[in-house]
Parts: sequence; structure tokens; C-alpha cells
Amino acid sequence: MFKIKKSILLLLIFVLSMFCIFSACKKEQASNTKKIVVATDATWPPMEYIDADRNIVGFDIDILKAAGQEGGFEVEFTNQQWDGIFAGLAGGKYDAIISSLTITDERKKTMDFTIPYVTCGQILVVKKENNSVTNLSQLEGKKVGVQGNTTGALEVRKYKKITLKEYDEIGLAVEDLANDRIDAVVCDNPIAADYVLQNQKFKPILKMTGDIFTVEQYGIAVHKGNNAVLELINSGLKKVQEKGIDKELEKKWLK
Repeated sequence: MFKIKKSILLLLIFVLSMFCIFSACKKEQASNTKKIVVATDATWPPMEYIDADRNIVGFDIDILKAAGQEGGFEVEFTNQQWDGIFAGLAGGKYDAIISSLTITDERKKTMDFTIPYVTCGQILVVKKENNSVTNLSQLEGKKVGVQGNTTGALEVRKYKKITLKEYDEIGLAVEDLANDRIDAVVCDNPIAADYVLQNQKFKPILKMTGDIFTVEQYGIAVHKGNNAVLELINSGLKKVQEKGIDKELEKKWLK
């Protein structure tokens, strides 16, 4: 009887030990999974927007989720207004920004960027019946709408005779164009395509005109000097690009 009891006791100790080791490994794995909070201005379909179920969705959202899966980190998204999104990053409210954000030398002075993940450019949107405009120089004396503090706004400012009208959301500019309150809108070509080719409200009355007149690259911004988060996101993005996951997402959202 003693030998049997001793064997059972040893077996129980072994099972308990294995359970503890397994639990410790799971806890260590969980603790090693970094969670980052990322801000986005969810008003730029198809890149980032709020769907009918009040979820933040879009190309930017999917590509960063994929980067998290590949790079071993979790992402929590927070919807922030564009006019305060950079101040929030500087103040430590979140770890990064993904929001159709063009990498520029000016922005690099105050924040760091990941590797680029999309190439795009600015394009003009006008009413369908407008056949006289294909570039910004033809809009002198006219009103052009943009989202404030964007590269589109910088391009329009180069033309002193154009009346620049800045909006908190690009959708408000498109709405004003549709209602003849302004003469054109300048925005990134994926966003323009979504409003003009996909949105049933604007598709019958608006069009893109002329060629893309800038070449820009989107990047994810992090607080200046936060190399840990920068390297974490970059490691995931590189794997996403190596595996062609970004191309699959482009087909889903941008084609």
C-alpha cells in the first residue's frame, strides 16, 4: 500500500509541477505581448472610418492589426480629431498615430516615422459638369476645400489667388462641393476615389480630374525618440510586406 501511495503522490507532484510550468509560460508569454495605443482620425474612408456598427475600420486599421499579429503586439485604437492628434502624441496620450499620415521633413522634426506602407498623392475633385479644370492653376479666383493641417492644404497655399477653405473633416469639404459652396476639393487619391467612385451620394455628381500632382508616402508616427515602439511596429510591418499581406489589403480596400 505504501508503494502505491508513494507512486500516486509522485504522479500528482509531477502533474502539478507541469501545470505550474505551463501556467508560468502562459503568463510570461502574455506579459511579453506588448500592447500599444494608436490614435486615428476616423474620417478618411477607405483608410480609416466608422462603420455602421460604430467600429473603426479601414485599410490603415487592417494593416496595423496585421503588423501586430506578425510582430507580436496588440493594438488598441482611439478615435481622435485631426486638429489635436499631434498634440496628443506629444503629450503621451497614445503611443502612435496611423491616419493617412504623409511622411514629411517638417513632421520629422517633432515625431519619428515607421517605414512607409502606402504611396499616394493629391488629386482634384470637382463637379461632373466642370470640364474646364484639370489642375490647381486653373482655380485661381476660386474656392478650394481641404482638410486643415494636411499636405493638401500645403499644396493649395502655393497658389496665392486661390481662396483656401479648411475643414475639420474632408467629408464636410466634399459636401460643400456637392452643394456648390466651393469649386473643388484637394485630397489624397484613395480618399478621393472612395467619395467619387464608391459613395452613392456623390458618385453621380462628382469626379476626379487631372493627374495626381504629388508623390507621398504614408507612415505611422511615434513620439520622438520612442525607439522601442518604432522598432516594434517596423518589425511587424516588414513581415507584412515580405509576406504580401499589404497587397492583399490593397485589393480589399483600395482597388
